[in-house]
Amino acid sequence: MTTTDLPRVGADDPERRTWLLATGAAGGVAAIATAVPFVSSIAPSERAKAQGASVEVDLGDIAPGGMKTVEWRGKPVWIQRRTAEMIAALNGQEAALADPDSARDGLPEALRNPGRSMKPEFFVAIGICTHLGCSPSAVAQGSGNPGVGADWHGGFFCPCHGSTFDLAGRVFKNKPAPTNLEIPPHRFVGETRLVIGESRSG
Repeated sequence: MTTTDLPRVGADDPERRTWLLATGAAGGVAAIATAVPFVSSIAPSERAKAQGASVEVDLGDIAPGGMKTVEWRGKPVWIQRRTAEMIAALNGQEAALADPDSARDGLPEALRNPGRSMKPEFFVAIGICTHLGCSPSAVAQGSGNPGVGADWHGGFFCPCHGSTFDLAGRVFKNKPAPTNLEIPPHRFVGETRLVIGESRSG
């Protein structure tokens, strides 16, 4: 047999070209099939995306003096509707507070006031004690709670270690909590609608 009798296997062989194309296509499909689950596994889950999303809250059902709790990023957020008496009680306690002007909070200018709020009537804060992450509770004036003292004007008390906060979430001196309650970013989108997780600039 001479070399001229051997079958041609060059690059222009149609059968070889067909096999190369088929093999390449199969490899590409396999690579995509492998990559899709991998990319999906490192992408944020729906729950993770939801935890970072803003929350819109209806304030219309909060009675004066009442409070509503909603969840944002896995944290409880308090929305308290303060009465005129509660707003008045924010003044005159500055000497007893550790940071009455919220100098260490890094709050935006709109919240740098005694009420730490955009609207005096509504106080918005994360309901977690800044000491060890316990959950304080609202304690009204005249409640008789021995943990807050007889001259209590209303506010929040953490029963775990005794930290106390006024009606603007400002911590009292000589308490375990090192800072005031945290204020989440929020903005009003109507008289009775609030968005938590977005600042006023959006």
